[in-house]
Amino acid sequence: MKERTCAIVVIGNEILSGKVQDSNAYFAARELRRLGVAVNRIVVVPDDRQAIIDEVRHCSRSFDFVITSGGVGPTHDDITIEAIAAAFGRKIVIDPELKRIVAQYFKGGLNEAGLKMAEAPEGCVLIAGGDVRFPTIQLENVYILPGIPQIFEAKLKALAGRFATDPYYLRTIYSNASESVLAEHLNATLRQFPELLLGSYPKIGSDAYRVKLTLESKDRAYLDRAFDHLMGLMPAGTVVKTE
Repeated sequence: MKERTCAIVVIGNEILSGKVQDSNAYFAARELRRLGVAVNRIVVVPDDRQAIIDEVRHCSRSFDFVITSGGVGPTHDDITIEAIAAAFGRKIVIDPELKRIVAQYFKGGLNEAGLKMAEAPEGCVLIAGGDVRFPTIQLENVYILPGIPQIFEAKLKALAGRFATDPYYLRTIYSNASESVLAEHLNATLRQFPELLLGSYPKIGSDAYRVKLTLESKDRAYLDRAFDHLMGLMPAGTVVKTE
């Protein structure tokens, strides 16, 4: 089964200081999982040039592709484009297409802030799509997205076709037993099905269930066999429902 890996790099002092609650990584992780992509790293870095360079270099080398969020705009702390260009040894240039798009929204000519919005790493690719006004900048295997959630989400959805791979299949078991009761059966299932992605998630204070078990695989037949195996091990009366 085809596997693709991704890292999500969230950039911004406002996230680390608690001034803003990040939702982009959560949205991206869910969306990419739906597309069959394994998100293997999510990290938040400050608006610091070297921190961005180091993290993007590491992630670009370690994963199939990287999605960044934040630090794209006309203000002093928007340094993501510059830092990612430096990570790949590229110069910053005024992109003619970006300049043309930005100029449409400036009356009386572009000012310094407008020109900053037209900057891009030399040799990058501009990806248009969906109803998004500005194209997404791609440099090597890094996709540079803004931090504003509405725009981030629209851009990611427009890029979905580039990321999609073999999907994950999911089965879920809700149980009224505790994890301590279920642990031996989960371990036994993993010994029998070592490639299974098995998750156990307790829920406190719920009358509906105590533990949610998720079973995932890109091989549907393998998943069904593992599901049947675990269901056969569940103590009598402990399964509330399955999905």
